[in-house]
Amino acid sequence: MTDAAASSPSPALRPQVAAALAAALRAADAARPAALAHFRTEGLSAENKDVGGGFDPVTAADRGVEAAIREVLARERPGDGVLGEEQAATPSTSGLTWVVDPIDGTRAYLIGAPTWGVLIGLNDGTRPVLGLMDQPHVGERFWGDGDSAWWARDGQPPRRMRARRGVPLAEARLCSTFPEVGTQAERLAFERVRDRARLTRYGLDCTGYALLAAGGVDLVVEAGLYAYDVQALIPIVEGAGGVITTWEGGDPQDGGRVLAAGSPELHAEAMALLAGA
Repeated sequence: MTDAAASSPSPALRPQVAAALAAALRAADAARPAALAHFRTEGLSAENKDVGGGFDPVTAADRGVEAAIREVLARERPGDGVLGEEQAATPSTSGLTWVVDPIDGTRAYLIGAPTWGVLIGLNDGTRPVLGLMDQPHVGERFWGDGDSAWWARDGQPPRRMRARRGVPLAEARLCSTFPEVGTQAERLAFERVRDRARLTRYGLDCTGYALLAAGGVDLVVEAGLYAYDVQALIPIVEGAGGVITTWEGGDPQDGGRVLAAGSPELHAEAMALLAGA
């Protein structure tokens, strides 16, 4: 199991992270018009990227948001790499790489539900050291660096977030984007956790992790994630004092099966039930 400081930037990196946060905030500002231009508009359509018979949608908003973010980063951080969902990766010469999911929750975006978000993370070559999640429609933004995590609504000063502690699984609030979770074995393992939690909600995508950092959610259990789905969220969860790993307790930065919890004790309780999936 990792501790809550696993994503904290080293002292030598902290000034770089502060400068990077300013660029990330400007990139998120630039992305908002592209994100909102198509949200809840008549005739919004999506292409299906899944050639295997499933549904993996991409919209004009996904592409427009990533382009807007990349434009800011190319101008302000030309040495940094970019790994995004919709465009080819840009190599890094600085040792730092931005990991971008332009619309995390495109299915929610398609139906007009405001649970999607714009994810912008920064990886120092070993781990994510900065993460930002922006929800343009409701005007909320969450960010963290592994040491602290913050939430702000448009026009209001930022507030520090703390994950909820002292909550056993029997009293926990659980989130997962899909009730199907993953394979049949993964679903059965998830159901062992779900059946012991007090409350379960589905379909929140990145919002579930942000609400865990804010103290409203206690557990997030998911499978089948990609690096760009989770890297921006790791410093936010850990900055709020939470724990985020794979189901086996390993490094979650490459995605796969991810378990986030508000406390080490709750994380251990859930991980024991997920074992053997």
